[in-house]
Amino acid sequence: MSLGAFSVSLSVKDLKKSLQFYKALGFETFQDTSDHGFVILKNGTSVIGLFQDMFDGNILTFNPGWDQSAEPLSEFEDIRALQSRLQAQGLAVAQPTDPDGTGPANFTLTDPDGNAILFDQHVDRPT
Repeated sequence: MSLGAFSVSLSVKDLKKSLQFYKALGFETFQDTSDHGFVILKNGTSVIGLFQDMFDGNILTFNPGWDQSAEPLSEFEDIRALQSRLQAQGLAVAQPTDPDGTGPANFTLTDPDGNAILFDQHVDRPT
């Protein structure tokens, strides 16, 4: 099962302060949307998102259909198929996506320790 690009979405209190900290660790701005309260950073293939006042806690994020540079993949398993496979394994999906839908969609899971996992597909279903 390929889950797509992986990143960690961090809930931060002060976006500017957190951005300065992660830049000191060698991260570079990949997408600056600080005017909307978040910034995406990269260090090699490591990707983190800093989100101020958008959600509580940190989230593991998978993006089906994207590589680590947010470029669309020519082939990938659609998010609805991933959701179906996970549900068939007995995993409880929170906020499920419409299994008959098309295009971008998302759903979430919570692991046994309470960690949130977001599956967030930004591209259309492969043909």
